[in-house]
Amino acid sequence: MVCIRMGTVRDLPHVQNTNLWCLPENYQMKYYFYHYLSWPQLLWVAEDFDGKIVGYVLAKMEDEETQPPHGHITSVSVLRTHRKKKIATKLMKRSQLEMAQVFQAEYVSLHVRKSNRAAFHLYTHTLKYQVHDIEKGYYANGEDAYDMRCYFRNQNSSDGDKNNEGREKTKEETTASNELEVDTSEIEKSMIKVDLSSMDEKIMQQEEVVMN
Repeated sequence: MVCIRMGTVRDLPHVQNTNLWCLPENYQMKYYFYHYLSWPQLLWVAEDFDGKIVGYVLAKMEDEETQPPHGHITSVSVLRTHRKKKIATKLMKRSQLEMAQVFQAEYVSLHVRKSNRAAFHLYTHTLKYQVHDIEKGYYANGEDAYDMRCYFRNQNSSDGDKNNEGREKTKEETTASNELEVDTSEIEKSMIKVDLSSMDEKIMQQEEVVMN
């Protein structure tokens, strides 16, 4: 069984080790520390039942004045022994959720090799990324990269619709409760009138008895 959880500083050496085993794009430890210290909410790991880190996603927020707030997937990888279990999908979705909720990102971007058909299928079909551009010679060996993006607008709008529905329901409930209060007050008034009229009848009957 694999647990998806937020990464900690103690996980960084294991994350680096996973990266070295799986990907040709490798980073020095200070680069992992930079990500973790800047955006700790965006580092997520997959931990096996024995405590071994078998997958990770390393992400960051981009600071570009000409662009709206958005995140970027720096690296994502899963050990071969644990692939085809939707671990990468879960890691990606969890990091993207934090981008949208914590940093109010409008979209997330990433780069993928044109030859990496498995990753391209995951991004386009499962995670709904779209090709934004092609960057020539992006990788060290000269291979081109797809510049891909996934927008969060639909998720945010659906959340807004749910909130609006909740507000409308609250208004309806408030109106209904006010109507019940009005009806109750009317009933109380009618009851008071009935009680007063019955009391008047009793007083008149007592006066007749005294007179007789």
